[in-house]
Amino acid sequence: MRLFTTTAGLRRYLEGIRRVRNSEGRAIASSSGSVGLVPTMGSLHSGHLSLIRRARQENDQVVVSIFVNPLQFGPQEDLQQYPQALENDSQRCQQLGVDVIFAPSASELYDASHVPEDSSQTFVTRVIPPPEMVQVLCGKTRIGHFEGVATIVTKLLSLVQPDRAYFGQKDAQQLAILKRLTADLNLPVHLVGCPTVRDSGGLALSSRNQYLNLDQQRQARAIFVSLKQAKTLFQAGQVDRASLLKAVKSHLETVPHLRIEYVELVHPDTMTPLEQIEDAGLLAIAAHMGSTRLIDNVVLRNRQAIIAIDGPAGAGKSTVARQVAQQLDLLYLDTGAMYRAVTWKVLHSDVALNDEPAIAELLSQCNIELTAGTEVGSPCQVWVNGEEVSQAIRSAEVTANVSTIAAQPSVREALVKQQRSYGKKGGVVMDGRDIGTHVFPHAELKIFLTASVQERAKRRQQDLKNQGQQSMNLEDLEQTIHERDVKDSTRAIAPLQKADDAIEIHTDSLTIEDVTAKIIDLYHEISARSPN
Repeated sequence: MRLFTTTAGLRRYLEGIRRVRNSEGRAIASSSGSVGLVPTMGSLHSGHLSLIRRARQENDQVVVSIFVNPLQFGPQEDLQQYPQALENDSQRCQQLGVDVIFAPSASELYDASHVPEDSSQTFVTRVIPPPEMVQVLCGKTRIGHFEGVATIVTKLLSLVQPDRAYFGQKDAQQLAILKRLTADLNLPVHLVGCPTVRDSGGLALSSRNQYLNLDQQRQARAIFVSLKQAKTLFQAGQVDRASLLKAVKSHLETVPHLRIEYVELVHPDTMTPLEQIEDAGLLAIAAHMGSTRLIDNVVLRNRQAIIAIDGPAGAGKSTVARQVAQQLDLLYLDTGAMYRAVTWKVLHSDVALNDEPAIAELLSQCNIELTAGTEVGSPCQVWVNGEEVSQAIRSAEVTANVSTIAAQPSVREALVKQQRSYGKKGGVVMDGRDIGTHVFPHAELKIFLTASVQERAKRRQQDLKNQGQQSMNLEDLEQTIHERDVKDSTRAIAPLQKADDAIEIHTDSLTIEDVTAKIIDLYHEISARSPN
């Protein structure tokens, strides 16, 4: 592990890494060569460590920045008392396999002589987030805080140029602002939001928690309890702001030494205040226990979870997806059935199979509806404009022509829109190549099923044998599967990709039942996670 305190040293190291990566070319084509950044202010706790572990799992190089940013502290805040423990932090980073710690002085990131004592004032160049996102929640009282955060994070992203940067959901307003910033500035980085980590009593972990004595920590856990109570109300159908806020405040007001700063309901992506939750809401709290300021939140989504399953051919995606849907009583969103439904509609019209503009027009007037099969294990039921076609779409004529229809980009685009409409309701399981990255990027559970080329070749050979077809030798099958992987992962439309927040499951030594059970356990885990 390397420790850099200067931007020049960090730049030289990262440029050297990228030169090695570029010069090797094909030799590392199977590796992403990716860089993950975990920005922190040090005094690392279990919440930070969870971000580092996630970054270590998903990247070849992990950079942890440790910088107590004066620009995000107001004049009455605890900059001078903020805990710092670089030696201890370095040991923890080394234990987790961090490649680089970047611990600069303030003068390395900006000219401190230009920063007045009130650091919320103008100080050279700063990054100013959208006003509507900073004038709510913490921004009401922490004037200039998010400008300071946005400025330093932008500098870090510019210096490190990571593929991914990791932030905790506890700082939900910060995460939403930074996501907007990277989108508006076209910064080539994916921001990964990670679940809030809590102590055994539910108190969200923070470096400031060490200011609390044991009794204060016990009392502060009421914040978590109040969020759980509000979530229970929401799950029972209560979606209006007044009821949810009343539930939280009523509980917090019973805690003798807890002073509420705000309890608010906003949209988790835009920070727009909500009167009621239509699709999603962020219920956020800031409170003071003694001199310590604490924040916490829960995202309330007005739908069941979505399970997105991606991965290469031969990993058992469709079979697993069907079994997961059946056992959880969710809808298996059968994309194959949707393409068959379109094909059936075209065959029963005067539109030619290769007339893409006419098919697109026909599809714009075509409503495809799917519901779960009437019996366990049975295919989904399919309606086209109110007419049930569950059996008709399985005809030999449809089977012979569906590939022609499915190859048309306009058909795919239209069907993705219809698939996303199911996502608004939730409670669906869907498998494919880009479900977690493109169709349902906000799915609560993303799975990437994979298996070695050798294992998939064995499975394919057995399938051919079971079907009474002439079997290919394993070496030829492995070559064919490898070529398909390359083609699938490099195609312009719907490339095979693993979402950054997907959980990868290798199925070589697992049965279909084993994989299904793992996914169901993960589903129950995220459903029970309360809050966040």
